[in-house]
Amino acid sequence: MERGRVTMDRNADAPWSKFDPEVYVDNNYRTPLEVDLLIVRLLRDYFTRCFEGAPPRSARGIDVGAGANLYPALSMLPWCEKLLLLEYARPNVEYLEKQVAPAGYDIAWDPFWDVLREAPAYAAVEPRPLVADIVRVERGNLFDLEGGDRRWSLGTMFFVADSMSEAPEEFHRGVRCFMNALGEGAPFAAAFMKESVGYRVGAHDYPAYRVNEETVGQSLEPFTEELEIHDLHHSVRPGHEGMLLALGRRNKAIAAP
Repeated sequence: MERGRVTMDRNADAPWSKFDPEVYVDNNYRTPLEVDLLIVRLLRDYFTRCFEGAPPRSARGIDVGAGANLYPALSMLPWCEKLLLLEYARPNVEYLEKQVAPAGYDIAWDPFWDVLREAPAYAAVEPRPLVADIVRVERGNLFDLEGGDRRWSLGTMFFVADSMSEAPEEFHRGVRCFMNALGEGAPFAAAFMKESVGYRVGAHDYPAYRVNEETVGQSLEPFTEELEIHDLHHSVRPGHEGMLLALGRRNKAIAAP
């Protein structure tokens, strides 16, 4: 762990009920980091290519483990008729519910939308009323997707499978659950902290499973028909070595529960 070894190591042991979304946003997004803006550009360009020629708002999207991060959802906005934010930590659920309320999301997310709207499909969208109209927040565990029959045609999962447990089987299960929730051919984006040894939010420590480009590739390749992994050499805090962004499409096989 980043601040000394603690006893908890699995997802169920982490203090999710004490997660402070405002501190997390202040630390990571209130002042946009160069690496996040780079990720947003990559998301924008990849999803634009995937949906070229497709009718607008024809997909059903999901952001798995949305946390206190709205930019993955914003990156899917032009393509979705419905968009679900699945989140387990109750404080994050409450934060997300405020973001999708009719009053509109926090201005902290405007710089990310400014990057997205450089592409015509995004520029054609009024994001705040559309978020309030089509985005729904659901409290649930990523592992609840395992064996489920719901499928989405577009999905994101940012800093979740690798940032909830030190246990390798929970990392691989998390990736499997995410991919299992996607229908055939569904474009997806997943981000991971490279070689993270854990992280702190406010007064609480949270676990991580150390991954690198090879680990991420091996976990995703059985479920994908195309896959590109970007190794982003940006460190945002002590205790990790960068970020990895995986972009691809779900293959025809549906993962076994």
